[in-house]
Amino acid sequence: MDLGLAGKVVLITGGSKGIGFACAKAFAEEGAKVAIVSRDAANLARAREQLASAGHHIHLARADLHEAHSAEDVVEEASAALGPIDILINSAGAARRYDPDTLDAAAYKAAMDAKYFSYVYPQQVVLKRMAERLRRDPQAEPGAIVNIVGMGGKIATDIHIAGGAANAALMLNTVGLAHYYAKFGIRINAINPGATLTERVEEALELEAKRQGVSRDAVLAESQAKVPLGRYAKPEEIADVALFLASRRASYVSGAIIPMDGVSSPII
Repeated sequence: MDLGLAGKVVLITGGSKGIGFACAKAFAEEGAKVAIVSRDAANLARAREQLASAGHHIHLARADLHEAHSAEDVVEEASAALGPIDILINSAGAARRYDPDTLDAAAYKAAMDAKYFSYVYPQQVVLKRMAERLRRDPQAEPGAIVNIVGMGGKIATDIHIAGGAANAALMLNTVGLAHYYAKFGIRINAINPGATLTERVEEALELEAKRQGVSRDAVLAESQAKVPLGRYAKPEEIADVALFLASRRASYVSGAIIPMDGVSSPII
């Protein structure tokens, strides 16, 4: 199936590892021109090396997306290097978990900075540029945005209240802006992954294994047994859905929130 992504300019926040990296690799394999953003220079260098070994050359941008001006700068840098951005994949940021007794104003603000504003700032810059391009040239192909959010915004858990609230706000933002920008043909969708075998989850498995005095595989087996599909997702599986949502094959899909948690939360 030709997704029509060859030559498209794709900006991926949080693209140096985890789901963001899987997206970078997937878009590069489709022939897209890819730029990835991360705060960590070492992670960026590692990502470039891994992708280069597979024959993919990408643009790197180091930025802290908690700041609005950084989002402006990174979009400008990527656009200058590769051309106007056609697709934005937001996968940056993960909110820290807190015991409810320790939640305070700083914790809530940190969660919003980590998971809400790190998405909203680059999204706003890209949306304005996409809309302006379409005003100048109504025949131009509209862009697409995919926000990688998380099921924590739909299912409340005691230790993820601040981060879950940020996720919920991001979902509302996704749907609301999808409704507004539909008049330009710009599509905005979100994916809600559940447990996915990323570096972050691997670290959590190792810590839990150490705490229990058992193997990492034993902890993983116990955790995966609770998932109706019987396993955690792979980052590449999330990336496959992001590819589809960003492509012309999903030309009538906008404002959708796609759960990918192995039916762990069977809700509408």
